Amino acid sequence: MLFIVADNKWEPAGQPTNVNTYDFPDKEKGKACPYGIYDLTRNEGWVSLGISRDTAQFAVESIRRWWSEMGCFRYPVATRLLITADGGGSNGWRVRLWKKEIQSLANELGISISICHFPPGTSKWNKIEHQMFSFISKNWRGRPLDSLGTIINLISNTTTWPLTKTEPVLLIVTEPVIARCSVASAE
Repeated sequence: MLFIVADNKWEPAGQPTNVNTYDFPDKEKGKACPYGIYDLTRNEGWVSLGISRDTAQFAVESIRRWWSEMGCFRYPVATRLLITADGGGSNGWRVRLWKKEIQSLANELGISISICHFPPGTSKWNKIEHQMFSFISKNWRGRPLDSLGTIINLISNTTTWPLTKTEPVLLIVTEPVIARCSVASAE
């Protein structure tokens, strides 16, 4: 039994959950990489959970999955897609591979995709941080994230005041494809 008192969570005395003291990668348990998509119009969230690294391919595959499983049904006559993103990481404004993969996705879907990056230091304006990830973080506060099942369960059971729905999806990518994109191939 887990005891919860006013946002504090305690395990029963003498029965602590064993966790790794250090935050180093564990080859046995692996790692989890969340990538979120937040639909501003419908107030819905989508979280892809990868088990490798945050790469441009993973980011675009998350968008592809969101579009094929939610977006195309929500917006069946859409000819354009606007994506707002922070300026760093796999979908950063300097990442040539991100630009190349997004263009491939646009060609595949037959829609125009525009990307608007937030300026450096302004990620606090990104709605996904306030409308989705803050509530996910509150939900798993004090809980050891010891398995992918635990993480998926905590994300899917996140209740938020402003967000209608959060859909977690596990993308199984056992080993990331390390790809490079030259300037010539990106153009």
